[in-house]
Amino acid sequence: MDGQIEVRGARLHNLRDVDVDLPRDALVAVTGVSGSGKSSLAFGTIHGESQRRYLDSVAPYARRLLHTAIDPQVRDVRGLPPTVALEQGRSGAGARSSVGTVTTTGATLRMLLSRCGAYAPGAPHLDSDHFSPNTAVGACPDCGGLGVVHEPTEASMVPDDGLSIAQGAVAAWPGAWLGKNYRDIVAALGHDVDAPWRELPPQTREWILFTDEQPVVTVVPTRDAERINRPYQGTFSSAARYVRRTLAETRSATSRRRMLRFVQTRPCPTCDGRRLRADALAVTWEGLAVDEAAALPVSALVSVLRERRKSLRDEDADGDARSRAEQVLVDDLLGRLELLLDLGLGHLSLDRPAVGVSSGELQRLRLATALRSGLFGVVYVLDEPSAGLHPRDVDDLMRLLRALVAAGNTVVVVEHDMAVVQRCDWVVDVGPGAGQDGGRVLWSGPVDGLAQVTESPTAAYLHQPVHAEEVLGGIAGEGDRTPTGRLQLRGLERHTVRGVDLDLPLGLVTVVTGVSGSGKTSLLDAVHDVVGRQLARVEDVEEADEGAGDEDGRPAGVGGDEAAGSVRAEGEGAPTRVVRITQKPIGRSPRSTLATYTGLWDAVRKAFAATPEAKERGFTASRFSFNTTAGQCPTCGGEGAVAVELLFLPGTYAPCPTCHGDRFGPETLEVRWQGHTVADLLRMSVREARRELGGLNAAARALRALDALGLGYLQLGQSATELSGGEAQRIKLATELQKQRRSPTLYLFDEPTTGLHPADVHRLLAQLHALAVAGHTVVVAEHDPAVVATADLVVEMGPAAGDEGGRIIDMQRRS
Repeated sequence: MDGQIEVRGARLHNLRDVDVDLPRDALVAVTGVSGSGKSSLAFGTIHGESQRRYLDSVAPYARRLLHTAIDPQVRDVRGLPPTVALEQGRSGAGARSSVGTVTTTGATLRMLLSRCGAYAPGAPHLDSDHFSPNTAVGACPDCGGLGVVHEPTEASMVPDDGLSIAQGAVAAWPGAWLGKNYRDIVAALGHDVDAPWRELPPQTREWILFTDEQPVVTVVPTRDAERINRPYQGTFSSAARYVRRTLAETRSATSRRRMLRFVQTRPCPTCDGRRLRADALAVTWEGLAVDEAAALPVSALVSVLRERRKSLRDEDADGDARSRAEQVLVDDLLGRLELLLDLGLGHLSLDRPAVGVSSGELQRLRLATALRSGLFGVVYVLDEPSAGLHPRDVDDLMRLLRALVAAGNTVVVVEHDMAVVQRCDWVVDVGPGAGQDGGRVLWSGPVDGLAQVTESPTAAYLHQPVHAEEVLGGIAGEGDRTPTGRLQLRGLERHTVRGVDLDLPLGLVTVVTGVSGSGKTSLLDAVHDVVGRQLARVEDVEEADEGAGDEDGRPAGVGGDEAAGSVRAEGEGAPTRVVRITQKPIGRSPRSTLATYTGLWDAVRKAFAATPEAKERGFTASRFSFNTTAGQCPTCGGEGAVAVELLFLPGTYAPCPTCHGDRFGPETLEVRWQGHTVADLLRMSVREARRELGGLNAAARALRALDALGLGYLQLGQSATELSGGEAQRIKLATELQKQRRSPTLYLFDEPTTGLHPADVHRLLAQLHALAVAGHTVVVAEHDPAVVATADLVVEMGPAAGDEGGRIIDMQRRS
């Protein structure tokens, strides 16, 4: 039927043979609790079917190069135009990607300098590539366009020269066996490994730390008396060589962070940290070199461009080719940057690394690019575009979404912010619950009609204000809590936060709020760095497949860009641990699962190993892991699927023909515990597993914490790569909640409600306040009204974004 998109028989993930109609040329919201099937419908079905049709139109050979296999699992979709999906993922945002590259404004700025910049007399003309630090002709030759050099020094690699080599004086060497190998080689070469480092001859210290030689030495290791000590050939590497090689080759953020502790990082002496060659830096426009213009906040750069546009118009640019080119470039750049202002991104600069902006900001940057593309007749599918926005910025977002609709497009937003949903033309509510309890369309029609759907959790929040008493009423021990003490933080400095003083109450929930870019995350980072450095042990929650600590077992450091400031604790409850829980993935490998990350699978494996059948066969707990050769299916290697390479069609994955997706070998699957195989348990949801694993205390604690945070719909074998950022953050919190620790902890959360339905927000808040009741201190950076309304203390940053923010402008206690 003309004028609408007709979806028939959608069965992706938990969708239950869904039929639904969406109007075209309208703003459509898709709502529902977390895990109800919203994204499966909007992204997996509608966008997925559009992608599948596009791939079907591509020549088979070209299709094979795309390495994409899409199965939206829908019977039919009619009236579907081409789609553009803007998700909150970070795909494509590399280490050198910046705000300027994501929005293409950086290229326009470089063209402006190239065509219209002021050159020194006799200087050759430079093309736009010369103004980019990411090109061979533009990058500073000494730092490769990074702006900094990492230089290993004796002081950085040997922080305590009173230790001997045997005691680990050369801290830059790795931990575990490899570090011992290097120490054994030094001893085999005749150097004194028991003398304090400072007492060794200077030439010996220089050679151990900086030599490029790699002698191969026969080493006779010294181990426990009962172990066989066989000689082996060991290859030596100096500490500096090891550090440089690791920094250049590692793909592990944890390893890189560790190595950065053993170098002196300083601005490149050639370019003075400006990343470019001297000839490009000598060219200016309006008195600004390209790096200076890119470093300005977008709001400030817009002011410069507006002034220049006014001057060009006053100069009547029609007769001058150079001025006409400048006017075209200024107009184009200004149009793109003004969109960023309207999206609440004026605090960002074009040289801001893409990895340094939030996922919500990154999606809005892509939205700004889409608005300038001039496309019409397409369906834009957006993943919670309001994420990270202060309520005052929602009006500008809605105006821009309406502009897309007015241009002849359909906009579908997966959204939890009721202020956005209320202003849409149409709403599709999916639910009522999550996982197997969801997957049905409860309402598809005008927004006002949703209020009459009693089965919908969304309807209860559509027009209802937030009441703190309702959220906190069910929390044991909740009441008029008083702080047990305070942290006196003085002179905090990090990014836009400069010289801030903060008295943080202990044993309470503090919410840091403010407009987008006002310095909320920077303040949390500063608190994390200063408290972690001077008062407590840092225990950042990292990816499961990389671990939370360094190779030598020490906790991972904060990194090279640490905050300044001081802290002093008063009263009781001073934190001995600092835990920051973010929305970063819990793992990059499909082998990292919900069960393995939380640790509950260890209890399951031990239970299987304790069965009579396992003991009879000699199976240990490791046998019941799909990551071990003994336990995994030999055909798929424990992945449950095998790659299928086709000659003229794109490669794809198919269920393993041997284990049929079970991941384990046949002998492993013959062992049963209470009637279940290990594969049966991995297919269970958290809620189902609670009934089956209630007798395993360690597993039961983890499952109880997961269910309390609204994650009962997830399968135990759910791959980490399939989890949303909000799910990953709640899994980390559940992993922390299950630990039976009593030491006071400072918990730091950055926008934990992102991707959460209001009903799920209330469940999250109950857990955060329960942490405070248990004697811990919780600090949350948030915009969500429910989080702000229930806080014991609200700290507002501002008054504006970027350089105009970074200050505490108000502090209020909950009455």
